[in-house]
Amino acid sequence: MNYFKTAMLLAGLTALFMGVGYLIGGSGGALIALVVAAGMNIFAYWNSDKMVLSMAGAQEVDARTAPDLYAMVQQLAGRANLPMPKVYLMDQPQPNAFATGRNPENAAVAVTTGLLERLSREEVAGVVAHELAHIKNHDTLIMTITATIAGAISMLAQFGMFFGGGNRDNNGMGIIGTLAMVILAPIAAMIVQMAISRTREYSADKMGAQILGQPAYLASALAKISNAAHVIPNEPAERDPAMAHMFIINPLSGERMDNLFSTHPSTENRIAALNALAREMGQSGFGGGGQGGGYADADRASARPAGSMPAGSPWSRAGRGGSAGGPWGR
Repeated sequence: MNYFKTAMLLAGLTALFMGVGYLIGGSGGALIALVVAAGMNIFAYWNSDKMVLSMAGAQEVDARTAPDLYAMVQQLAGRANLPMPKVYLMDQPQPNAFATGRNPENAAVAVTTGLLERLSREEVAGVVAHELAHIKNHDTLIMTITATIAGAISMLAQFGMFFGGGNRDNNGMGIIGTLAMVILAPIAAMIVQMAISRTREYSADKMGAQILGQPAYLASALAKISNAAHVIPNEPAERDPAMAHMFIINPLSGERMDNLFSTHPSTENRIAALNALAREMGQSGFGGGGQGGGYADADRASARPAGSMPAGSPWSRAGRGGSAGGPWGR
């Protein structure tokens, strides 16, 4: 259902883009808009990962410079049947993370130093599994395409403002129609883009929890990251808000409602969905499996020893030779 919804939203975004081109220049304008968009998408396909990693100030790490983080990503990638992605670290105090790359063979996972410092090892694993789910679902490519088309729609709308709608003799758009297009087309594009983003977050939450095998770890991580994002700024994202939809939690807004203009579902709704998944798996959810978000439980989760894992878990002490391990260990 989520894939069908995403396909329908992408089709709507494409139709909106073509419609704006037609209003500006008729059939010729629609064709030119399509060619421009194709060129932008080709460029984004090959270069978007490098661009976003550079904007985020991410530095690549490896088994030598960040052995514990690298090993965790490697183990989880193996559980997800994915090639090993590149691993990046962002020197930012806000706990957060994102994935990028045009396909699983050319993917990257980036986490902030704040994520490693403020979350337990299990919670970091939940976040990494979520990002790997985005890679496995090809969400990184989907969101690149939607962001590119949405940006092209805004650009075309502004273009139409200057030229007043080159096809107005045919369609009667005139100055009022041009103004309406300039205002409404980018808003409509943003609504569709955000709807696609929210849909993909739910899917990545579910698959990430299944990769790790413990939905409660991701739920606890979401609560902690959401709390921190309200008070700790993310400077690269503040400078370029177009990056916001890529992070696991919106790095810009304190907004908690699942409305048309939010880049992410509300954290409470995501935690409730993860708790429901935990019950299906025969486990207790975050905060004892309650339906609520459990924001108050995030502080209690922080106090839980990093090694207090269910027997047989791949992230238990026994599974790691008894070592607490990692800069996030306690």
